[in-house]
Amino acid sequence: MHAYRTQTCGELRQSHDGQIARLSGWCHRIRDHGGVLFIDLRDHYGMTQCVIDPDSPVFKLVETFRAEWVVRLDGKVRRRPEGTDNADMPTGAIELYVTDAEVLGPAAELPLPVFGDQDYPEETRLKYRFLDLRRERLHKNIMLRIGIVDWLRTAMKGSGFNEFNTPILTASSPEGARDFLVPSRLHPGTFYALPQAPQQYKQLLMMAGFDRYFQIAPCFRDEDPRADRLPGEFYQLDLEMSFVTQEDVFNAIEPVITGVFEKFGSGRPVTQKWPRIPYAEALQKYGSDKPDLRNPIVMQDVSSHFAGSNFKVFARMLETAGNQVWAIPAKTGGSRTFCDRMNSWAQSEGQPGLGYIFWREDGAAGPIANNIGPERTEAIRAQLGLGAGDAAFFVAGDPQKFVRFAGDARTRAGKELNLIDENRFELAWIVDFPMFEWNEDEKKVDFSHNPFSMPQGGLDALNTQDPLTIKAFQYDIACNGYEIASGGIRNHKPAAMVKAFEIAGYSEQTVVDRFGGMYRAFQYGAPPHGGMAAGVDRIIMLMANEQNLREVALFPMNQRAEDLLMGAPSEPTPKQLRELHLRVNKPE
Repeated sequence: MHAYRTQTCGELRQSHDGQIARLSGWCHRIRDHGGVLFIDLRDHYGMTQCVIDPDSPVFKLVETFRAEWVVRLDGKVRRRPEGTDNADMPTGAIELYVTDAEVLGPAAELPLPVFGDQDYPEETRLKYRFLDLRRERLHKNIMLRIGIVDWLRTAMKGSGFNEFNTPILTASSPEGARDFLVPSRLHPGTFYALPQAPQQYKQLLMMAGFDRYFQIAPCFRDEDPRADRLPGEFYQLDLEMSFVTQEDVFNAIEPVITGVFEKFGSGRPVTQKWPRIPYAEALQKYGSDKPDLRNPIVMQDVSSHFAGSNFKVFARMLETAGNQVWAIPAKTGGSRTFCDRMNSWAQSEGQPGLGYIFWREDGAAGPIANNIGPERTEAIRAQLGLGAGDAAFFVAGDPQKFVRFAGDARTRAGKELNLIDENRFELAWIVDFPMFEWNEDEKKVDFSHNPFSMPQGGLDALNTQDPLTIKAFQYDIACNGYEIASGGIRNHKPAAMVKAFEIAGYSEQTVVDRFGGMYRAFQYGAPPHGGMAAGVDRIIMLMANEQNLREVALFPMNQRAEDLLMGAPSEPTPKQLRELHLRVNKPE
């Protein structure tokens, strides 16, 4: 007999009735029923109920067992007594009648329970992550992660892509976040950077003629953590294709993303024909470039109904060119209680308030309705398609300044009124991103998305158009309010690349110095190419129905970018600093 097990804890069935078995695992739960001990023994594969009665020669030993002790149990497999089957367990029709036992690894008092799914402080969970990962929900999430990554890899290879591994130690690149720098011992005073993305390398692979690349790529960004972004490192499904248009990239990746949601989404409906929403339209309708399309609320411009009206606050705003009034229609929200609650929420967000109209059977109500009169109020109701029992909320001013708040108000109303179908995946392409944006802090034009994307109109557009009006061949995939992928057709022409960077304040020499490899490659026959990267962690989070990426990552950092389990970051030793020719200059 094997030293530790003849079967796993998830393997025994009725067909094993009467057989001798040996199991090893963790004591998940121990129960004493009138002197008879029951142990739910757990391993990676499942759980088996084990029974020890007072006549067993190892009863005294088993009495000492505690939760999470690792033990070996020998015994006879038998059918459970009638009426005690557990249909929720694959092994629920049998039990192991224990005749021998051995302690393989006793456990100290637990800092957090493994049984159940109690909410525990994050600091404790991350410090004892090896215990946290024993909990059923997290264990399932990690196995889901493994299944999804395996499926994506197979799907990409089946679509004609080859898997490449690109370097981890590389040069700094302006990907929109801070680099993690690694000092060089051999070249004192210089630093490598960990890749924010394999952007340049995958484009160089296209220059080298490999045609279709993909990688489950580790990426590193020194940025503040958020619930939908892991601090430090994350993984993405990275891909690039040669001789393609934007349409070709869409046709290649859409079946893969649809397929993975269908395969691992627990039967929840998945969008079959993805809408393509221009960036400007997404902001106007949804207040976000990653809209949650499960929310049926679509915002509309209702400026014409307020221009010259007696509601002076909005009327005066509209006298300034570019200002608008947007309506957020809220079906079933037509009560003063709900409207006042939304207004209070807006004030808690730092806004002066949130104007509203609500409709009853006898007409419109609310301060705005009283000011603009029944004719304008009826015109607003008709435009928005509302009726008795519904409401509309209003935001006014410069749309560039209020758009995010308007989007948050749309989301808030949709959630409060239970308008969002939580049990589905709504996917969409967001297209036509602006190539450049105005950086208010530095008072300059900057890249808005990816600096390596092709501007629509090419070099001619860069030379003749106002930079802030140029659109790029850039695109995102939005799902349920999250950006899960981003990409673009690349700017593969050296002159256009240099001009684009010049507009953003980089000289040609800077381009040569910082992107010399790619710049040189473009001189020697560069194919048109494009691709994208999908956030593996976010995709898994959505399918696991979690709200935080830390629930689907093995060993995540905390909100302060600290690894509490391994004690990172840590201070270097004097010897390490001497070898690297570095001194630490801590802030006061």
